[in-house]
Amino acid sequence: MKKTAEGSKSPETPGREETAYRHEGIDHQRMLIRKMQMLEPRYDPELHLLWSPFSSPGYHTTLREAEFIHSTRDSLSYALGLLDTELPAYEQRAFDIIAQVVSLQDTDRSHDTFGIWSWFYEEPLAQMAPPDWNWADFCGSRLVQALSRHGRRLPESLRMAVAQSIEYACEAIIKRNVGLDYTNIAILGAFVTRIAGEQLGRRDYAEYGLKRLQQLYDYTMERGAFQEYNSPVYTYIAILELSKLHAETIDDKVRMLSRGLIDLSWRTVAGYYHPATAQWSGPHSRCYQTLINDQSKAFLQLATKGRVMFFDWEELPYEEEWYKSGFECPAAFLKAFSVPRTQEIRQLYEGNAEDGSGRWAVTYMTPQVSVGSFTASDLWNQRRPLLAYVDNNGLPAYIQLRCLHDGYDYCSARFKSKQDQGQVLFGIDFITDGGDTHPNLDPTGGVIEADDLRLRLEIGGHLDGVSAVSTREGAILRIGETECMLTTWFAAFTGHSGAQRDWTWEIQKTADLLLVELILYSGPRRSIDFTALQQAAMVFSLDIQQVPEGESGPELELTDDGNLWVSCSGEETEAFTLHLRPGPAE
Repeated sequence: MKKTAEGSKSPETPGREETAYRHEGIDHQRMLIRKMQMLEPRYDPELHLLWSPFSSPGYHTTLREAEFIHSTRDSLSYALGLLDTELPAYEQRAFDIIAQVVSLQDTDRSHDTFGIWSWFYEEPLAQMAPPDWNWADFCGSRLVQALSRHGRRLPESLRMAVAQSIEYACEAIIKRNVGLDYTNIAILGAFVTRIAGEQLGRRDYAEYGLKRLQQLYDYTMERGAFQEYNSPVYTYIAILELSKLHAETIDDKVRMLSRGLIDLSWRTVAGYYHPATAQWSGPHSRCYQTLINDQSKAFLQLATKGRVMFFDWEELPYEEEWYKSGFECPAAFLKAFSVPRTQEIRQLYEGNAEDGSGRWAVTYMTPQVSVGSFTASDLWNQRRPLLAYVDNNGLPAYIQLRCLHDGYDYCSARFKSKQDQGQVLFGIDFITDGGDTHPNLDPTGGVIEADDLRLRLEIGGHLDGVSAVSTREGAILRIGETECMLTTWFAAFTGHSGAQRDWTWEIQKTADLLLVELILYSGPRRSIDFTALQQAAMVFSLDIQQVPEGESGPELELTDDGNLWVSCSGEETEAFTLHLRPGPAE
């Protein structure tokens, strides 16, 4: 595979005097051209696609050993970026890429996958397990923008092929009709269908897109938050895609609805931003990296026009899809990015507060720390149900709870908590009808093969001077000037011959992490049948900056149906209930 185009030459970057500056001196076009030049070595002229080193979340794709892949979505983003530069030298390459990706769409109406694409050129849809129907939304959005912005430049045959491909994607989106709790795809689908309807004169698509946007607006405003609550990755996607919709549409009602959702999104970002650590406070419903990544840093720097600065402007890692997207943090929220504060946020994000089905997110923030937890969650690797950021002498450290099955986050471990400021009382139990690495793609049936199962309190980020000491009751952590106390109040994992009986937290340090771990099982590979376990539940507390003195701890009571009723010391009301014996989720 060739990784560079023979004889190709990147267009020269125009001088500052030749480029129109926009947005108070932030030159988006210059940044875009620089990004296209950086991607130049990754263009494959034989396949007319962009190549990348292979990586995988562990589901959807069956590829495991590939060194490089060619992503359909990323290739379309690259093609749109090439066209957005307005440089003639890039035009034919963009046309070639778009034509290639369009040809990879499933156009057979008899297939369930009609209208979507595979993730990678190297893996057809039939080989994925399962295919990702979101690719109708992701690829469709890039094609819609290419048609909207550059349709006049496309050769007629390609323009017609793109229009047909967009129609197929719209049909797939409408047929699937995702629920409003799938926030980013609900937004993307509204964007694709609405703008496609406007561009192609398809009233049915346009009306569907408006209806979905209106429903999402009503659903979200009623709760005051997106269902994918406080998710760094998906709130970013929501802001970006809603901003694109606001910028591309010709309809005033669509602009009004998207504007309202954009403002709500920025209120979340600003409210959870922790200035001292420059981190996005937890808890996170969906998250790919615990520390804020360079993409998010660059996005915040651009959106706040430098109110938060992570990079020199000439070195900012620009993303091609930001060009002409129109995202900008409203002035009313800018102060939160620089002013330290002490506050507690309690937000209902799912269910009903009146009938007991409500799930809450709680965050306590001081100038030095932020501590966040969900009242109920699984422990999927994209969840952060218990997460703290601590200022460690001007740099961030984090504390994150995980449950690991053979080193990977175990989804059938369940988390419940009650938080009061920096004190979190929490419990772990297990379900038998959940997944292993994913909540629903790989159900365990309640039985796993394992040589290791453990709880981990992971400390990462800036670790200079960070320490952890195991105690008889749990562990004591010190991060900068902050002391944290982890206490074990109850622990049981019984019913198989290898069950752990020593509940001492073990401390170990790797190259970039400090690990505080409670071993549930470690030894020869064996079957662990959760349906046969007598008891499998634990109760702990984590006290950050508010280490209690002389407290008696939570009250634990065994109920008639064999559950463990947990309440805070001195309170008669239930904090949460754990299932001592694993069973199906409620």
